Amino acid sequence: MNLRELAQNLGLSQTTVSRALNGYPEVNEATRARVVQAAEQHNYRPNTRAKGLATGRAMAIGHVIPMSKQHEMVNPVFGDFIAGAGETYSRNGYDMVLSLVEDGQEEKTYRDLRGKGAVDGLIVHGPKSGDARIAMLDDLGVPFVVHGRASAVTTPYAWLDVNNRKAFRRATDFLLDLGHRRIALINGLEELDFASRRRAGYEEALTARDLPLTPAYMRSEEMTERYGYDSVCDLLDSDAAPTAFLVSSMITAIGVRRAIEERGLRMGRDISVITHDDALSYFKNGEDAPIFTATCSSVREAGRQAAQMLLERIAKPHLPPPNRLLEAQLVVGGSTGPAPTSRTD
Repeated sequence: MNLRELAQNLGLSQTTVSRALNGYPEVNEATRARVVQAAEQHNYRPNTRAKGLATGRAMAIGHVIPMSKQHEMVNPVFGDFIAGAGETYSRNGYDMVLSLVEDGQEEKTYRDLRGKGAVDGLIVHGPKSGDARIAMLDDLGVPFVVHGRASAVTTPYAWLDVNNRKAFRRATDFLLDLGHRRIALINGLEELDFASRRRAGYEEALTARDLPLTPAYMRSEEMTERYGYDSVCDLLDSDAAPTAFLVSSMITAIGVRRAIEERGLRMGRDISVITHDDALSYFKNGEDAPIFTATCSSVREAGRQAAQMLLERIAKPHLPPPNRLLEAQLVVGGSTGPAPTSRTD
């Protein structure tokens, strides 16, 4: 069914139907609801190109991703975020423009997308503490939402983030309450803001219990399975080896588990592990019961919400930039238990 047929079916003009579907305020809510219901009933989808011509918009959202092997975006977590965002775009008649660029070409790509009018807005990924992209995009006048935060940026900007600091403080407190005193942090790249916040939460918990901060127990790298494996092998060979590990990624935690089991040790009995779990749709933390105790937050839901925030920014650019802080849940699984007395101080 096309727009003309839908309008005839409803006994309305094509202009009224188009304005109702595109959110124009002059259409009353009763008429809008009637049009939306009929569009769903007849499986009508507006032509994106025609809609763009009518509104002066590209009807597309941009995601710019560097191809560096050291960048956190190689992590498959990105796929679930994009899937969630894509659901929101599709539901609202928007397409997605995904640009994979060489390192050092990000700024040029942002400027080109804006200059060509190829996108109506952008999602910014992997922010650093003083991320220069925020000021640049403000200068370009393009609507954007940051997935994460940039701690050193003081000007207002739109962001959606997980409360990483609180999540990792709570996880560290949980291990401390189990009697662990030698807790290692297997973190992500701390030049990225989320990882620096996780370290801050971990350090706050130790400091609050008057425990020393031991640099040898703190690791920071790209979050791969091999990184988790190598870190634990190294730490378990050290004097005063940790009795517990706090890990920034489920993928890294798989490597942590492999290293523990190769030693003939068992998670939850000999060594405790807490990981951050992005609740990936294709990589579950167990089926019937959680394998890992984890700080849980759905990255797919974060994608949905960030995309919706951006579409609202595009529709209402005069409003102050919104901020949204999601809380992670601590889910207790089989990977944690009391600190073994033979391994504690």
